[in-house]
Amino acid sequence: MKTHCNFNPPPASLPRGEVIQRCHREDPKLSYFLYLPQGDLKKSRILVAVHGISRNAYEQAFSFASQAEGYGVILVAPSFDKDSFTGYQRLGWTKKSTRADLALERILDEVIQLTGAPEAPCSLFGFSGGGQFAHRYAMAYPERVARVVLGAPGWYTFPDPTRRYPWGIKSSRHSRLGFTPSQFLSIPTCVLVGEYDNLRDEDLNKSSRIDSQQGCDRLERGSRWVQAMVAAARARNLDAHFCFEVLPGVDHSFSNCIKFGSLEAKVFNFLFGAPSRSTAAESRLLSGFTQAKVATRQKTGLIIKHG
Repeated sequence: MKTHCNFNPPPASLPRGEVIQRCHREDPKLSYFLYLPQGDLKKSRILVAVHGISRNAYEQAFSFASQAEGYGVILVAPSFDKDSFTGYQRLGWTKKSTRADLALERILDEVIQLTGAPEAPCSLFGFSGGGQFAHRYAMAYPERVARVVLGAPGWYTFPDPTRRYPWGIKSSRHSRLGFTPSQFLSIPTCVLVGEYDNLRDEDLNKSSRIDSQQGCDRLERGSRWVQAMVAAARARNLDAHFCFEVLPGVDHSFSNCIKFGSLEAKVFNFLFGAPSRSTAAESRLLSGFTQAKVATRQKTGLIIKHG
């Protein structure tokens, strides 16, 4: 989806209770979707949701909007375009890719300036390729991340100091990232994978190196990664806050995970705690309204854009 954002409304004019699309004020090619809940934004936490290679940032933002409203969370869904961010899953550490990790920092800095939200570690979600980005970002910048949910990444960076990044955490000639295991192993993280996400589809990395290290499908790879992170944490006498959960009856489809696997509820529950009765009721009421707005905009092709 190509977008053009031609104006910069003042922060006070940013609408609440609906998904908008913004382009970064200093870099119009850098865009993101934003949802601002009602209430005092200066007390709001931030959730970053990262898309997979289908670049469905708008779908993630719309799907999480009602939960974000119920929890009073600012929702940010960066849109890493295919031309500039070819290697965003690995944070952009490839010869031809723009650095996605730095792009996210610029987006978050702008959101904090616009909203007055606290400069506190954000919560992070990513699905498929976005899950690859999310766990690598958390491992590289643990001081910036509070909690993480990964939706079926295709493959992982393991906490192995003998393997070069992105397979392990040893520095490589293309990456100057530094990793501190005692910090990234302390971030509570949940991996969610669909029950039927066991196919070696065309989007799965099927290299023999990854197969031998991590397994042959997303279920096996997710389970092995969680086991490796738990083992690494315990070896350092750290509490291991990692979990692996299978979503019954769904495959490698974000929309199916939302529709049939209650993905959005599981994500917010892990990141922000069990909802209160008022929060749950508000989310249910808002869900129908949000879905109706989504359907209307998808049908008409209308996306609200602010720059």
